[in-house]
Amino acid sequence: MENWNSANGFIFYGKGGEISTNRLEDQEVAVLSLHLLQNCLVSINTLMIQSVLSEKKWMDTMTPEDLRALSPLIYSHVNPYGIFKLDMMERIPIEEVALEMVYF
Repeated sequence: MENWNSANGFIFYGKGGEISTNRLEDQEVAVLSLHLLQNCLVSINTLMIQSVLSEKKWMDTMTPEDLRALSPLIYSHVNPYGIFKLDMMERIPIEEVALEMVYF
């Protein structure tokens, strides 16, 4: 739960992580946007973790305790302030990013 709240604070960093409006519609949009970002983060991280663990070398080094401790709620590799270029004609190189994350 603490990791989840920490990830929420990281994702929802604008205005101190607080919803700063009294308008119900704006509050709903903010919360739904946060949920969408959480889902995207967990989805991409899960794909990257699966990619790393599909390699026998990494899977063999994992103990049962390591596997239990895995969580897709990591965000140290995320830059919330950068420019994000989206090319709908190109796939995300998840395998490359996952390996970079392991060595980071």
